[in-house]
Amino acid sequence: MTRRAPAAVLAIAALLLAGCDGSQPLIPKKTRDPGPFPTADRPIANIVSPRWSTEEARDRLGEADRVMDLANIRKGMTVADLGAGEGYYTIRLAARVGEDGRVLAEDVVPAVHEALADRVAREQLDNVSVRLGQPADPRLPDNSFDRIFMVHMYHEIAEPYEFLWRMRPSLRRDGLVVVVDADRPTEQHGTPPRLLRCEFAAVGYAQVGFRELRSAGGYLATFRAAGRRPDPADIVACRMK
Repeated sequence: MTRRAPAAVLAIAALLLAGCDGSQPLIPKKTRDPGPFPTADRPIANIVSPRWSTEEARDRLGEADRVMDLANIRKGMTVADLGAGEGYYTIRLAARVGEDGRVLAEDVVPAVHEALADRVAREQLDNVSVRLGQPADPRLPDNSFDRIFMVHMYHEIAEPYEFLWRMRPSLRRDGLVVVVDADRPTEQHGTPPRLLRCEFAAVGYAQVGFRELRSAGGYLATFRAAGRRPDPADIVACRMK
């Protein structure tokens, strides 16, 4: 394994630290034509940091184990970890699914993606793949995932209807999307559960589970694909109450 140049390490560290106080986004907002998809009728939170607490603090609360238990993560499963950040869930999912399972870890911030790829290589996680995603399209292969994890990142998706629409075919027949978020306004880095349920339903998902989960900073909701995937022009944006 080759060593990363010290200057590159410092550049990544500086980028991550710049967002830790929530003042400067890691990815500046860009105007983008959503095409036939509706625009979200709510604020979109800035992507400010891949970390909202230390891994040690989260483990002391039993966060990952509790979330994986509720999501029924088992040996041999294939799981996508979207908005993987520094890899807190990626590492623990890899251990839970075992050598016969697979984890695809994805992030849209290039420096964060590179740092996570380095960590996966350093820890020799042979059942993990790391890739760079796109803000409006996770680019996941069809019929591939038993679970898709979206932990403390949904409120940062700039085009949620397009993102969810493009993500849906990647679920296997009994696959679930697992969302962990905080019950607060999106501009405060959370998603009200009623809004989350409405936006998922608009793209053809049904909520099948909901649990308050203080150890994970809010709640856990699960969704599965239900019925026909709507045409993009037929999707109606949910309105904030």
